[in-house]
Amino acid sequence: MACLLLPIIYLAFISLGLPDSLLGAAWPSMYPALGVPLSWAGGISTIISVGTVISALASDRLTGALGTGKVTALSVAMTAAALLGFSCSTAYWQLCLWGIPYGLGAGSVDAALNNYVSLHYKSRHMSWLHCMWGVGASVGPMIMARALAGPGWTAGYRTIALMQAALTAVLVLSLPLWKRPQDSADGEGFTPEHRSLPELMKIPGVPQVMVCFFCYCALESTAGLWAASYCTLVRGIDAATAASWASLFYLGITAGRFVCGFLTMKMSDRSMIRLGQCVIAAGLVLILLGAGDGILFGGLILLGVGCAPIYPCIIHETPQNFGRALSMALTGVQMAAAYVGNCLMPPLFGLLAQSISPALYPWFLAALLAVMAAMSEALHRKTAGCA
Repeated sequence: MACLLLPIIYLAFISLGLPDSLLGAAWPSMYPALGVPLSWAGGISTIISVGTVISALASDRLTGALGTGKVTALSVAMTAAALLGFSCSTAYWQLCLWGIPYGLGAGSVDAALNNYVSLHYKSRHMSWLHCMWGVGASVGPMIMARALAGPGWTAGYRTIALMQAALTAVLVLSLPLWKRPQDSADGEGFTPEHRSLPELMKIPGVPQVMVCFFCYCALESTAGLWAASYCTLVRGIDAATAASWASLFYLGITAGRFVCGFLTMKMSDRSMIRLGQCVIAAGLVLILLGAGDGILFGGLILLGVGCAPIYPCIIHETPQNFGRALSMALTGVQMAAAYVGNCLMPPLFGLLAQSISPALYPWFLAALLAVMAAMSEALHRKTAGCA
């Protein structure tokens, strides 16, 4: 049963990535048609992010009530409806309205799927599944680019919405394959525990893992968003080349996660996390050297490769760190902390770059890496008894 379900989960992870890059790819064509300022993309993004945080925090009880399969199908259906709504929107306020189910559909399915995989599959599958997210995040803009060359951005959203609707049908048909923890046939059945956020924060290691997730996702999103600007404004590289170089960061993450799936067969999650942090540090050193464009090129790739194992491995070790019964509740809290980091820190760096200098880019990332590494080691010390 687990083998039959795995391809469906892979498809679900691709679907998670498909919508993530659409707004950025389509917005240059959307805002003139809607008659709004360029900066108003941030309003839609914020609405989606807030909805994602809320649904991630609620995922524990929602998954406990419905099960992972139904939550996944319902969430993908909500995302399909929201994308279809985007394709029919003719005013900015309509996009904001459809952004609500867009965000609510994303957080709960992310937490539910990640927890399910951490409970039922080995670490290599977590890495490969997050590699599939990267595939989806790469394919989405390609589909949108094709639409922009022809009928326009509405057709791009409509195409992704139809793909999500087809996946919803597949997920509904697969519902008998999904098993609940208490129904597990492998001798490891358990009843999930539900606790409030204040109660979870009292558990040793939980504050540390939340800060760790916050810093990691802040580092990843800031690195990706501002790489091209750093290359152009600080290193004097032309805009077209800088844009292509910025994509190397995401290519490094996607390719790195594919390779990490094999490395996890020989290395533990904790060793993989430390390895990723060391590779990020090496990438930052290359960027800080300022020794030439080739060195900068390599540094950006190493940043992405270093990020590759951290997120999936921290998620996968959650049952090991805090116990299987609490893993669903903790996964939702970790996802929420991650989304907050995604939402807050890239704009903060933007303010620093504007008021001080964009040359702070590698130093800002280094500060996030230092805090993340310290919290990761503190987490492992506090949960050593559970390992």
